[in-house]
Formats: sequence, structure tokens, C-alpha cells
Amino acid sequence: MLWEAAILGLGVGSIAVLYVVATIFAILRIGIKRDRAAEIHGYIREAALAYIRAQYTVILSIASAIGLIITFGGLANGNWLLTCIGIAYLVGALSSAFVSMVGMYVAILTNIRVLNVLTQRGLREALKVAFRGGSITGFLVGGVGLLGIAGLFLAFNGVNDPTFASQALLGYAFGASTVALFARVGGGIYTKAADVGADLVGKVEVGIPEDDPRNPGVIADNVGDNVGDCAGMGADLFESYVESIVAAMVIGALLNNPTLVAYPMIFAAVALATTLLTSQFVALSPLKEPGHTLTATSIISLAGVAIATLFVSTKLSVGLGPWIAAILGLVAGGIVGFTSDYFTSPLYRPVRIVASYSQAGPALTILSGLSMGFYSTFVPIVSISLAALGAFYIGTASIGNSLVAGIYAIALAGVGMLSMTSVVVSADAYGPIVDNTAGLSEQAGYPEEVRELADKLDSAGNTMKSISKGYAIGSAALTALALLFSYVAMLYTTYSQQVPGLRVEDLMAKLFSVGDPVNGPYFVTGLLIGAALPALFTAVVVQAVTAAAFRLVEEIRRQFREKPGILEWKEKPDYARAVQIVTFYALRRLIAPGVLALVAPIIIGIALGPAALGGALLGSIASGLLLGLFQGNVGNTWDNAKKYVEMGHFGGKGSETHKAAVIGDTVGDPLKDAAGPSINILIKLMAITSTVLAPIVAQLHPLH
Repeated sequence: MLWEAAILGLGVGSIAVLYVVATIFAILRIGIKRDRAAEIHGYIREAALAYIRAQYTVILSIASAIGLIITFGGLANGNWLLTCIGIAYLVGALSSAFVSMVGMYVAILTNIRVLNVLTQRGLREALKVAFRGGSITGFLVGGVGLLGIAGLFLAFNGVNDPTFASQALLGYAFGASTVALFARVGGGIYTKAADVGADLVGKVEVGIPEDDPRNPGVIADNVGDNVGDCAGMGADLFESYVESIVAAMVIGALLNNPTLVAYPMIFAAVALATTLLTSQFVALSPLKEPGHTLTATSIISLAGVAIATLFVSTKLSVGLGPWIAAILGLVAGGIVGFTSDYFTSPLYRPVRIVASYSQAGPALTILSGLSMGFYSTFVPIVSISLAALGAFYIGTASIGNSLVAGIYAIALAGVGMLSMTSVVVSADAYGPIVDNTAGLSEQAGYPEEVRELADKLDSAGNTMKSISKGYAIGSAALTALALLFSYVAMLYTTYSQQVPGLRVEDLMAKLFSVGDPVNGPYFVTGLLIGAALPALFTAVVVQAVTAAAFRLVEEIRRQFREKPGILEWKEKPDYARAVQIVTFYALRRLIAPGVLALVAPIIIGIALGPAALGGALLGSIASGLLLGLFQGNVGNTWDNAKKYVEMGHFGGKGSETHKAAVIGDTVGDPLKDAAGPSINILIKLMAITSTVLAPIVAQLHPLH
């Protein structure tokens, strides 16, 4: 079964990558009209590539140092497992960087082609091209992720020793997670500093449209959409996807059943193959509205994955229990996504309420948005909790009457939720493509009817980005829970050698119990510290965006002051200077949040021990889930309230209501696109760091 699962993973992963290659060639065959839009597109392409090269030079330098330290540390101590973890770490880091950079570059090459198709062949054909451009990132996530897991599993002799190979694969997830956090934070700082800076001066002070070419920050803003929502989100969900599968395999190995180790790979491979087929609905859809087509594609994919995995699961000897556990996660993911849609779409009451209160000024814009953001967290958190609880009892009833069986089922719920990753990332990466398309049509002075069609594509992209952000943090919570138990599994590997006859259940009772006289106080202490870490992380990221945006605001004001001809179309803005400022601050500020996520578990584990570290992970998951959902949703609620006003409601563009809504949007920008999404990775990176660190912590703190 293990051999077959690995070959299936390699096969489906290869098919996904070949599909991506074929799609790239199909996109590049579309011609480009040499006009003002193409010229602006060239600025965006050059600036984005310059930033992404600089960013990944920093990130891969850090990741290479960490990977080499782990690898040579293992060799120096004769620890073959640690050596393999180090090797896998380097492969995971490179895989994440590859997915992000290729996906973002193709997205940039696609946006101008979508505009040309829109003018020549209409809305439906443009939607197809835009989604294909997004699917490059989406199916690279699934294809490269499966290739990496299956290939390394075979390389580490997983067929004969699945426990060793599964634990070594933690390095692959660790490398992907490290790169993802730095990429998400750096991209988030860049995109939101540019967005906030351009909006505050352009819209609020000067009163020009969002994508007006007279705004010196407009190119930086266009670039930011790609480095944040495309490269950043791709890296984010790549590491979630990988971690969910690896965590389930590590826990499955504790049950001494090769089929349970193989099942997560099989489920993920079948789901990826299914979504490759169901995603073609975008090209075949009879629906006229882009948003309806993308939503229908998501629903069809969800149903298709459930049916296809049911068929395969019935052929395996594990029974239907694991499949039901995974489907609970899949359903919870759908609930999380569509709850985010309800609270952030201008079609529904929450956004319209915020827009209406903006008539009384920015204070009520902020207050009403905050309340909607907090409302939006309740249903997703309850659904995730119930999915985990249901999966636990299904696991104990069908897989084995033990705590480990229930925990394994929770890990499968994470695999199930993330089985839709390729479609979700495709829809999310579609967002910056059509956002740039709308911007290009505005900046190049295309006819009003073209700009209206581009705005239709962009509106659907905003909705899908909201859904994907909710999906990302929801899946992060389940994945982090699974990694928490992987941490226990790694502790057990060491402690079982110290204490003969030790059971996993006994270890968890000692470490994670408030009533344990030795470990209880440490567990509670770690719990409180862990709960505070996402708040500290948020403060660091938001402050970074604020500092960069402040500097950009000063620069845009300077240009308008020293070059008054800009607003009269007589002088050209200095776009490059704005790009340089945002690039400098993003690179300067991306390191601190990543170091916090890497160093905090090390300090807690070494200084306070395994119980405190376990408590810190649990506390960070709970508060991180709340803060991540809240920030992602509230930012999009304010954004779409602004867009609802711009549609002509409550005074429309240029009104006092519009100015209040723009202020709400700028407050929400660093929350929804920088701090909020980065919390997803924070809680997972802390968990995977702790898991890799667990043997060292266990040696430093013998079990009492």
C-alpha cells in the first residue's frame, strides 16, 4: 500500500505539473496589443520581478542557513533522522520559492492578456484566461507538494520504514513554512504600504480615482497585488497543504498500520486529480456572471472530491471512518469560506450596513466594521471545532479505540479541508490578475464599457480572495492541531526510550493536564504566553506597514507639491521612486516577524520544557484562529463597503460617505492582507518548529 500510494502521488503530481506547463504555453500564445496598457504592464513586470528577486535572496539565504545547520548538526551527532530532516528542509524551502515565483510571474504575464481578450472576445473568454493564469499557482501548489512528499518518502525508504520517513518529511514542511512566513509578511508589507499610501493621498486628499496614472504610488500598488495575494498566498497554502498530509502520516505511523500512513497521500492525490477535472467548468460554464461561475466551480469541485475519494476509500481496507473524518474537514472548509463571503460581499447585509453607517463619518465606519468582523468569527470557529470533535469520535469508533486513533482522524479532517487547495488558490490568484487588468484599463484610458467589464471580473476576484483568506486561516487551525499532535509523537519517540512501557495517552495526560502537579503550572504558563504571541506578531506587522505607508505618503505628497503639473497631466510621476521606497521598507521589516515565529518556540521549549511549549502551541492556535479570521474578514468588509459606495450608493465617489469608507478600507488593508494572513503561517511555523525541536527538548527535560 505504501509503494502504491507514493507512486500515485508521483503520478498525479506529475500530471498537475504537466498541466501547468501546457497552460503556461497556452497563455503565452495570446498576443499583446502594443499600446499604453502594455507600456504600464512593463513597469509592473519589471518592478515585481525586482522586488521578488530581492525578497527571495533574503529569504533563501536565511532558509539555506537553517537547513545547513540542521543537516550538518545531524551529521556531527550521528543522527541520521536529523540529517534527513535538514535535507528535506532545503527541498521544501526551494519548492515553496519555486511555486511562488513561477505562479506570480505567470500571473503578471496574464493580466495584460486578459485585457486584450476582454476587448476582442468579451467577458466570458477573459474569465477563462484569468482563471487559467490563477490556476498556474493553484496546481503548482498541489503538483509540487505531492511530488515532494511522495518523492522524499521513497527516498527516505518509507516503504520499509514509514515511521522514519514520515518524521523526516517534517523537514519538508518546515522548510516550506519558513519560506512562506517571510514571503507572506514581506509581500503583505509591500502591497499594503503601497495600497494605503496611494489611497490616503490619491483618493482622500486629492480626490483622484484608485488606479489613476497621475498617482505616483499606482505602479507600486499594482505590483503589491501580485507579490502579496499571488506569491504570498501561494506560499501560504503550499505549506498548509504539505503540513496537513505530513502531520497525518506522522500520527498514522504511531498506529503501526501502513495503510493509515498511506491514506493521506492517496486522499490528496485523488482530490488533486478530481479538481484538475472540475476546474475546467470555468471554461464550460453557461453562467454569465464571473462570480457565479467561480462559486459554482468551487461547489462542483467540493462535491467531486467527496464522491471520488469515497469511491477510492471503499476500495481500501481502512473502512469509511477515515473518509468521513476527512469529509468533515472538507465541509467545515466550505462553511468557513462561505461565511467569509457573507460578511465581506456587497451582496449581503453586513457590508451594506457598514456602508450606510459611513454616512455619519469614519468613526462609525470603523465601529460597525469591527462588530461585523467579530461576528464573522463565531460560525467558522464553531464549525472547525465541531469538525475536529466529530472526527475524533469517528476515529475512535472506526480506526481504533484509542486517543491516537481519534487524533489521527482530526489530522485527516485537515487533509480533507485542504484537498480543495488547488481550486481555492487558483481562484485567489485570479484576484490580482483581474485587479491589475482593471487597473491597466483605467490607467491606459480604455473606453468606459471595457472598464466596466474589467470591474466585473475584479469584483468576482475580491469575493474569491475573501473566501480564500477565511479558508486559509480555517485550514491553518486544523493543520496546527495536527502538528501539535505530531509534536507529541516526536516527544514520544524520545521519552519511550527513557521510560519503557510509556503510552502516548500517558504522555499527553502528564504534559497537557492542568491537574498534573509537576507539569500543570508550566502548561498553563505556556498557554498564556502562546495566546499573546499572535497579538505581538500582529503589532509588529501592522507597525511595519504603517511605517512604510507613512514614508510613501510623504513621497507622494512631495511629488504633487514639487510637480504641480502631474495633476494637470503635464508632468509624469516618478513611479520608480515610490517602488524603491516600498521595496526598501518591506525587505527591511520582513525579518523580525519571521524570527519571532522561529525563536519563540525554541526559547519556551528550552527554558520551560515540553509542557510549556505544548501549552504555547495550543494558546497560539486558539488566539491565532480568532485574530486571523477577524482581521481577514473585517478588512474585506471595509474594502467592499467602500466599493459599494463607489457603485453610487449613499452619495457615491467623492462624497463624504466615500471618504469615510476609504478610511475604513485603509485601516483594514494591513489587517486583511498582511497581519491576518500571516497569522495562518505563524501558528503553523511555531508548531512545525516545535515538532522538529521536540527530541532536543525531551533530552533537556527528562519526563517526571
